[in-house]
Formats: sequence, structure tokens, C-alpha cells
Amino acid sequence: RNQSLITPPKVLDQVNKKGQESGFDMASDGKAGSLLRSLVASKPQGRFLELGTGIGASLCWMLDGMDGQSTIVSVDNDQDLISFSNRLFGHDPRLELVCEDGAEWINNYQGPEFDLVFADAWPGKYSCLEETLTFIKPGGFYVVDDMLPQSNWPDGHAAKAEKLMNHLAERSDLILSIIEWSTGIIVATKA
Repeated sequence: RNQSLITPPKVLDQVNKKGQESGFDMASDGKAGSLLRSLVASKPQGRFLELGTGIGASLCWMLDGMDGQSTIVSVDNDQDLISFSNRLFGHDPRLELVCEDGAEWINNYQGPEFDLVFADAWPGKYSCLEETLTFIKPGGFYVVDDMLPQSNWPDGHAAKAEKLMNHLAERSDLILSIIEWSTGIIVATKA
């Protein structure tokens, strides 16, 4: 409702077309994208991390919300998807696209902390979670979507999502919001 009031990024049509052509059905929706855009806009000169570039749906929203001094690293293990995102966004000096297994990237990362981590892939969400949470600055955000049942979930995935929600809720270093909207979103702020 009232999504028509939100102006999407200019390249979103190209991203959605790629999703239809390739049969990629796991892209974040516009509601999640608009939330991510607002969150990154709240962190001027921010450092952001996306785990799971996919077709670039969330990435285009985040780039749209970032100021000129912010940077984002986006990681995916699919060379075709990274190549597509590179054609669309590779001219943007704020962006570093990485084609690597997410778990390997997480386990090898030794750089500065991030103001927001959007974990939209298995690594950083269902595996390597503890390592990923150490990457977030105090006051920074950890965001995941697809927490409400999805038609493309494999058998047993609902229990994994529930376990993740419970684990995040039990942590004393996170202030959690579970939003039953869009595909189901968790926004946690690191205390």
C-alpha cells in the first residue's frame, strides 16, 4: 500500500528484466529495497556490505541512498550475476564487486567494520553468522530478508529461519526488530 509514492532507482527496470530473463526469482523486493535505501542514507560516509549480490536488486536501492563518500562491497559467487552488476554499476567508484564464495570472503576479511551488513545469502545469515556480526560497528545495522515463508524455500528451511530469529533475539549485543512485511525482514542494531 502506498508503494507508488516511493520512487525506485532508475536502473531497477533493467535489474528486473534481467531477473525475468534469467529466471532468477530470489531478488529482494521493492519494499526491502526502499528500507535499505533509507538505512544507508542514515549513515553518511558509511561503509556497507552486501552478501549476495544476485541480480543487483538490493544493490541498486542501496547505491541510490548512499552519499558520495560512502562505499559498498557486494559479494556473490556467481560470475554471470557479478558481470551483469558490473555492467550496470561498475562505473560507480563507491562500489567494489567481489566474485567469491561468501563464506571464504567472510573468513578472510580483515578490514574495517561496516555501518550496515545486508546478508542476503546463506553465508552471513545461516553460516558464518558470528564472524559477520563482528564486522558491524556499534550503532550499525544487520539486515536480513526472506524471513517469512517463501514458495521457493526447500523442505526444512522454515525451521532454520525460526532458529536464526530466535538466536538473534537472544543476543545481548543486538537490538532487534522483526518486521512481518515484505518478505519478512529483521533489522538489528548493534549495541
